[in-house]
Amino acid sequence: MKILSGMQPSGTLHLGNYLGALRHWVQAQNSDAFYCVVDLHALTLQIPPETLRANTTDLLASYLAAGLDPEVCTIFIQSHVSYHAQLNWLLECVATYGELSRMVAFKEKSQRQDGFRVGLLTYPVLQTADILLYEPEEVPVGDDQRQHLELARDLAERFNNRFGETFRVPVGTQPKLAARVMDFQEPTRKMSKSVSSPLGTLFVFDGADEIKRKISKAVTDTDGEVRFDWENKPGLSNLLEIYSSLSHETPDVVASRYSRYGELKTDLTELLIEQLAPLKERYHELLKSPDELYKIAARGAEQASEVAGVVYQRAAHAMGLTSAG
Repeated sequence: MKILSGMQPSGTLHLGNYLGALRHWVQAQNSDAFYCVVDLHALTLQIPPETLRANTTDLLASYLAAGLDPEVCTIFIQSHVSYHAQLNWLLECVATYGELSRMVAFKEKSQRQDGFRVGLLTYPVLQTADILLYEPEEVPVGDDQRQHLELARDLAERFNNRFGETFRVPVGTQPKLAARVMDFQEPTRKMSKSVSSPLGTLFVFDGADEIKRKISKAVTDTDGEVRFDWENKPGLSNLLEIYSSLSHETPDVVASRYSRYGELKTDLTELLIEQLAPLKERYHELLKSPDELYKIAARGAEQASEVAGVVYQRAAHAMGLTSAG
């Protein structure tokens, strides 16, 4: 089955990135799976060049440490495959300002920027190009990406209707548990790298003491009853869902074993330390040989270009662009 997904190199991997996405990529990897570091998208963040380069290396190491195997799937860096930017332009000529300006992410981020850049408005079109180039049968998406996937579907269908059948219309999938890991201090919002309290986000490569500190201080509630109830007990339910995702049980089964929040937090801490320790060890080992990481990425870019080039040329021809010969 063809699969495409990617992450921005915007900082250290956190628990939500791992449980909600990367771990599922590892389980689903195959010869038709494409996983990229979407460095072009990171340019919307006003990120210093040296930071972007370091983050790209870091994310490559994180992919491999988590279990993605370049002998099984294709791992590459987005900007190393020029067809992403080329198809982006073709699709921008199909998209409308109205639908892009209605994107929730654009509305939220543009309000926080004085004189937002055009890339903040148009990056969902680049995201659509990323998807359509590889004709995936499934696109793993989190709750906050559903609107972007709908845009991809709309643009693919519009292009097909206007220029003839060219693109496979993508379908999104979502893991049943821990699809959206929430902030430990503000459990009504998604875990993020940019938070008001550093205690709210657990990074995959945090040390044992830091994991213990963040879990012990995670917000719960005052009634003392251990039960899975997102509406009334979001903080506790967040911990139960993380635990269940790691132990492959339902949150209700996990809750049934505990009568005190402290015991649950202690066991969750031990489970996280146990399961994340091998990733952390592998990650630090990989970072010792960055040249090897980029050899893997270069090989992946070649493989990705072979697939993406066919789709791009088909789209360019459909729109009336001529071939170089």
